[in-house]
Amino acid sequence: MPEIRISHPQVKAELQSPAVTEAAETRTTEVSAVRKFLMSRGNSSFSDRCFHVLMVLCALSIFGIVLFILMELMHTSSLAWNKFGISFFFKTYMDPNTGLPSYWDPVNGHFSAIPFVYGTLVSSLMALVLAVPLAIGVAIFLTEMCPGVLRGPLAFITELLAAIPSIVYGLWAVFILVPLLREHVNPALISTFGWTKLFGADNPTGLGYLSASVILAIMILPIISSLTREVMTAVPHSQREAVLALGATRWEMIRTGVLRNARIGIVGAVILGLGRALGETMAVTMVIGNSAEIHRSLLANGTSMSAVIANEFAEASGDLHRSALIEIGLALFIVTIIVNALARLLVWAVTRGAPARVH
Repeated sequence: MPEIRISHPQVKAELQSPAVTEAAETRTTEVSAVRKFLMSRGNSSFSDRCFHVLMVLCALSIFGIVLFILMELMHTSSLAWNKFGISFFFKTYMDPNTGLPSYWDPVNGHFSAIPFVYGTLVSSLMALVLAVPLAIGVAIFLTEMCPGVLRGPLAFITELLAAIPSIVYGLWAVFILVPLLREHVNPALISTFGWTKLFGADNPTGLGYLSASVILAIMILPIISSLTREVMTAVPHSQREAVLALGATRWEMIRTGVLRNARIGIVGAVILGLGRALGETMAVTMVIGNSAEIHRSLLANGTSMSAVIANEFAEASGDLHRSALIEIGLALFIVTIIVNALARLLVWAVTRGAPARVH
């Protein structure tokens, strides 16, 4: 049987009128305004490369600045480093006339950083003891218990404490805090805990380690509280719901479902607050007493690493004196960088997978 083939006409082409075909061709060749702008600029690969190089230089400049500061501190402190070495931070000179230790004697060229390291550590650690419980309590209330209407204003007021200049804190401490401690708090501590020798001697001025610790605690409170809230917010809500579903109370939910999962970040927040306390200068200088001695009592006068630099650098009696002060600054610079880097690492370990949230 012969094969029969039937050719089908181009129905689609025939059905389209010339006007429709012309309109379709016009739409095909029409270029949007955005594309016209991009085509008029030409090739932007050179601009992209320049922008990339500029951003890389901006990022590397931070490392360059830190490296430059470190090299300058090492160079200007080389005189004291070559003479005293590492013993600068633990060696004690004994006065042959009095038999008492002489830590800082610019006249005879005896320099030892022991009282400054001791004062810095005592005031900073005492500040953590006072600030950490309060900061964590504020963070728990704002994150888990505070009504939504009050959460924003309270968080703003708490973080506003970090924006107050340290000199303002120092003035407030001199006129308000120090008289309050001298007249009311210190006598109560002496009568209650005097047997421990930590509050064994009264200081008529009211200055000392305790005053510096209280003002530092107020200054580092917003830092620890803000980071603790951020870490607690990063804990998934499923953790809270799972603990509550098992019949736990709110406190048990916060303790086991939130604080336990956020403990690494909270430790990082505390360490970051410690770094802030170690480097504080003006407020501590105004209330610590500025005495280059070591006392067991927390009510006695003392000094810190940053305070001695602020007090004596402008009036340094010689090159060795100035070099010794810069060596103290070098040690403080290195310790602060290490503490802050460790704190940021711990906070990042908890919040690295959490989305940003605004309260």
